[in-house]
Amino acid sequence: MANLIIDIGNTAVKASWSEGMTLGKSFRYQGEKVTGFILSVTEKEKPEVMVISSVYEISPADEELFRKECTHLLILDSAHTEILQGSGLPSYITYDRAASIVAARHLFREKGCTVFDFGNTLTVDYIGPDGTYGGGNISPGCRTRLRALNRYSRAIPLVNMPEETPVVGNTFNTSITSGVVSGIMFEIDGYINFHPDNIIVFTGGDANFFAKRMKNSIFVVCNLVLMGLALIADGYVKNI
Repeated sequence: MANLIIDIGNTAVKASWSEGMTLGKSFRYQGEKVTGFILSVTEKEKPEVMVISSVYEISPADEELFRKECTHLLILDSAHTEILQGSGLPSYITYDRAASIVAARHLFREKGCTVFDFGNTLTVDYIGPDGTYGGGNISPGCRTRLRALNRYSRAIPLVNMPEETPVVGNTFNTSITSGVVSGIMFEIDGYINFHPDNIIVFTGGDANFFAKRMKNSIFVVCNLVLMGLALIADGYVKNI
């Protein structure tokens, strides 16, 4: 019987069947009926372990519904921090970040890692060669910065994230996009310089956008969060 892992983020829900660390059929949902979406995934097949990582607390009513859909249910939210403590991670870290760290530790054993997650936020996390967590930072992601410029300045239009933009803007719109993109690139370089010997790992929706602008050797692992959740599910099965 396969496991089902679910990551409820700020803008979308990602789900995937998994066996061990191997991901199977995956799903993505953007909408308000999250509970209905999850129940639709389990309608034809019941998982052994269902792991739900969420940016908000799962209600007791929903937890009871989900518990009926699987053999074992593991909720990962701000009210359930036991897995964080067991993984040597601080309780303030969100579970998507924790899952990325768990996966990076597994993929790059005995190597120091700097993990960048490019989404609504830009998170940076440091992992020591022995797997210890070395702290991390959070700042606005690329699209969030573009929206903020438009919202807080009447003179600046809302521009879409460009496929290409010059390093220095030569129009009003490229001044905006190049300012945001170049600023993030400067951040990336600065964070890398803190631990220049670390392996660099990019993940998240905008990972490829920034990866192709890098001169350094990096690894892009788009499903790093789901892979980490799959490892957590597999470890949970073994400890039952």
